[in-house]
Amino acid sequence: MVLKLHSHAIAPRVRLVAAVCKELDVPYELVNVEVYKGEQKTPAYRAFQPFGQVPYLDDDGFILYESRAICRYIAKKHASEGHRLIPDGTDLKEEALFEQAASIEMSNFEPFAAGIAEEKIIKKHQGLPTNEERLELLVSTLRKNMDVYDVILGKQAYLAGDSISLADLFHLPYGAVVEKVGYSDVFETRPNVARWWKDITSRPSWQAVKDSA
Repeated sequence: MVLKLHSHAIAPRVRLVAAVCKELDVPYELVNVEVYKGEQKTPAYRAFQPFGQVPYLDDDGFILYESRAICRYIAKKHASEGHRLIPDGTDLKEEALFEQAASIEMSNFEPFAAGIAEEKIIKKHQGLPTNEERLELLVSTLRKNMDVYDVILGKQAYLAGDSISLADLFHLPYGAVVEKVGYSDVFETRPNVARWWKDITSRPSWQAVKDSA
């Protein structure tokens, strides 16, 4: 049975899951959720995703939500020889370095990149004013954090080592927003970050879903 992703096609996190599917040649079906009409908040939807968020995965009756968990599940289930996005668990140190890299993204990137998206895009759609003070703090903190990324990526090709992993791909949807709203310097002015960002954003998997899953 084809994986079913329940979400709106342009939601950042469903495009992340879709990119992982494309990386591993996993077919999927997008089941549209009318998020702008509040469908994700209905009792029928909350029966599968109790927080009323998108996406959730239906794999032949197995229901899973939270995008990072979905990505890990797909990456483990559909890994092939020579193409793994997550360690197979046989090397404790390799696994620890992956989890370290994934934690770096979750702690030092997404809160700030997603916050920028909220201030520059989401609030606009909601008819709310941008909190310029908060925006300035988010951008300045992200720039400082990317200085550290530049040091890390000066020693290795990707965040977890010399092979691409989910930890790198996790940056794609909100990193693209950061670029879109005028802060491409976050990536472009740091040579090692620039090289890495060009690498992961030019992958066919992301190019296929960067605008819509």
